[in-house]
Amino acid sequence: MSFAVAAAYERYMGRWSRLVAPEYIEFAGVKDGERVLDVGTGVGSLAFTLEAALPSSRVVGVDVSEGFIAHAKRNPSGHTSFEVGDAQALRFEAASFDHAMSLLVLNFVPDHEKALGEMRRVVRPGGVLSACVWDYDSGMQMLRVFWDEVVALDPALAAKDERNMKLCRHGQLAQLWLKTGLVRVEEKALMIDQGFASFDDYWGPFLKGAGPGGAYVASLGQAERGRLEARLRDRLLGARSDGPITLQARAWCVKGEVR
Repeated sequence: MSFAVAAAYERYMGRWSRLVAPEYIEFAGVKDGERVLDVGTGVGSLAFTLEAALPSSRVVGVDVSEGFIAHAKRNPSGHTSFEVGDAQALRFEAASFDHAMSLLVLNFVPDHEKALGEMRRVVRPGGVLSACVWDYDSGMQMLRVFWDEVVALDPALAAKDERNMKLCRHGQLAQLWLKTGLVRVEEKALMIDQGFASFDDYWGPFLKGAGPGGAYVASLGQAERGRLEARLRDRLLGARSDGPITLQARAWCVKGEVR
């Protein structure tokens, strides 16, 4: 993934990741001084929040995308490092971290069970594995509105709706954590408000091709794109010509301890 796409993703989803990150860190119970692995770090939203909240911790962020890692490295840091790496084949030694975390990415990993096994391998006994995933089914209004209108225009596209994403429903992460043999497993919903300054603030990232929704918009012809935009404007603004928009977003978070 290119640097330009990474920058588009920052506007599309990265800014919301930063809002979820503090609550996620609190739920996960990360302690200052612990060595933390951020799996699927993206543009570094979680890693930088960890750095600010836990100044004595050593944080390593890994992501399969060279573009994301290049974007994250634009912000030099004393005790946070970033590197290209595959969640399904981590290069780190066994039991070399106190905590492995994954923010809003695990459902995009092709073999999520293999990735979780790798995360467990690199965490010491008594350490913690945690993850958060957006509730793409019904709790992510930004995308729910988008896909509702896409499917209204073309019902055949229902299969592309992100509500079909794996691991995005209540209880699915906890089941996976228990299946992996982790103990003291807990799951919790985290809620944030997504505030958009205008309709263009909402619509613009889709036009840049960010995420599955953006990829779909990029595939449309001008007329089809215009029809979708008109429906979204009506849905989000109603009688208003423009203005701020606030939508809710829910993430499911899970944590468990290595035996």
